[in-house]
Amino acid sequence: MRTLVFDIGNTAVKYGCFEANGLQETAAGLTLEQMPATVERLRPDHVLVASVAEPTAAWAARLQPLLKGRVLEFGPATTRLPIRNAYASPRTLGADRLAAAVGAAWLRPQHDTLIVDAGTAIKCDWVEGGHTFRGGSIAPGLRMRFEALHKLTGRLPLVDMPAAVATPLDLIGTDTPSAIRSGVLNGAAAEVNGLIEQYQALSPRLAVVLAGGDAPFFQPRLKGHIFVIPELVLLGLHRILVHNVEN
Repeated sequence: MRTLVFDIGNTAVKYGCFEANGLQETAAGLTLEQMPATVERLRPDHVLVASVAEPTAAWAARLQPLLKGRVLEFGPATTRLPIRNAYASPRTLGADRLAAAVGAAWLRPQHDTLIVDAGTAIKCDWVEGGHTFRGGSIAPGLRMRFEALHKLTGRLPLVDMPAAVATPLDLIGTDTPSAIRSGVLNGAAAEVNGLIEQYQALSPRLAVVLAGGDAPFFQPRLKGHIFVIPELVLLGLHRILVHNVEN
C-alpha cells in the first residue's frame, strides 16, 4: 500500500510518501496549490491531510477525486488512533504533537519515550509505555525567541541563527549580537536538558527522540543518548492513516 501524508504547517506544507512503512520521498516548502499535482504524480492509494494552520475540509474535497482510495482528515479529537490519547483538551491539541506521539509509540512499543520536537515551537511530549500520550510542554522555538527580543524591545537587533548550527557557542557574549545568541541558544539547550532530567526522574529508562527542523542544533547539545528521527511527525501521520484504512 502506498500512502501520502500532508503536514500543513504555519508557513508551508511538508509531505511524505510511504510504501509499506518505508518513507520513499519527502519534501518541505510545498504550497497548498501544489498538493494536487503531488497526488497526481505519486499516485497513492490513500492520503491523509493534517494541519496546524487551517481547516482541511476544502483540501480533502479537492484531493478526493484524484484517487480511488480514501482521503482522511486528521483531527486530534475525532480521528481513530493506534494509541490512547490522555490529553485533557484534545480539541486544542496540535496535530503535529499527536502524530509525533504515534510515530514514537510505533517505533518504541511498551517503552516510555520523551519527544523533543524542535520547530517553530519547542515541544516536549511524553508517551507512556508506548501506548498513551500524556502531554508535555510547549515553549517558543529558537527563531521565535530571536524575533521576540527584537520586536518587543526598543533597541535590540534581530539576530540570525549561526550558519553552522553545530559550531560551539561562546557562553559570554562580547557584543550585543553574540550576547543574544548566547542567551537564546545556550538558554534553550539548557532548558531542554533540564526538562529531560526531570522526565528521567519519572522514568529512569526513558528514551529521548529528537525531531523537528532545529534538531541539528540540539543534537550535539543534549545530554545522554538521543534518537534523532527527523521525519517522526510524517511517520506518525502514516501510521494513523494505515490504522484507519485497515480497521
